[in-house]
Amino acid sequence: MAQKSRALTEMCKFLLLIFFLPCEITSSVLTVNGRTESYILNTRRNVQESLICAVQNHTSEEELLWYREEGRVDLKPGNKINSSSVCVSPISENDNGVTFTCKLQRDQSMSISVVLNVIFSPLLSGDDVQTAEEGSDVQLVCNVKSNPQAQMMWHKNNSILKFEKNHHQVYQTSESLRLSISKVKKSDNGTYSCVAISPLEKNETVKDFLLIVKDKAQTIPIEPIIAASVVIFLTLCFGLVARRNRIMKLCRKDPAPRSGTAL
Repeated sequence: MAQKSRALTEMCKFLLLIFFLPCEITSSVLTVNGRTESYILNTRRNVQESLICAVQNHTSEEELLWYREEGRVDLKPGNKINSSSVCVSPISENDNGVTFTCKLQRDQSMSISVVLNVIFSPLLSGDDVQTAEEGSDVQLVCNVKSNPQAQMMWHKNNSILKFEKNHHQVYQTSESLRLSISKVKKSDNGTYSCVAISPLEKNETVKDFLLIVKDKAQTIPIEPIIAASVVIFLTLCFGLVARRNRIMKLCRKDPAPRSGTAL
């Protein structure tokens, strides 16, 4: 009885080796640049990056698909079967955070994603010159792109800006640094510098903004002008009516009787 049990156990082991072991060996494995799992690719601006997707242990030809975010990448016919590559060149700041995904066409649940982490120094932009009237409110907007996020500050005429209460306000987001100046004065004239410092390179990137404060325009009160115009108009109207009445009275008078001697 014991011998029969052992024989049955050995038979089961043999069957397991026949049916299951080959499946494990021949199961397809997807890789991108030799990696079997999704990952983040650190890169920099103006370089070229190649992503190579391949099917390992395949028993037949496998078609591969590439996606950039949600959009499918158009691949050439010879760049689809068993191995497929995409090239991103040149890398720009707009590629930061973009996800590339390689999928197996017959089973799209089998996929690997690569997220681009583009490292770049601050890029600053904005209106170079702004003109404002004395007493008005002004906003200087410095647009910034940077990875990692830069430390931002404002300078005025090459010195750190001294903030005045209820006069200066600063608002910062991941995409901009704004300086709000309430009721600008002549003393606010000058060059304002948006300064960004990268935590990696420790160098400064500077964008200058020229603020020109003009004299407040002299406004002429319009109400008295309107009132005076109305008075003049009415006076003219009354004058014309009075003159017309006098002319009409003269026209209505009877002509004087003539005297003469009949011959």
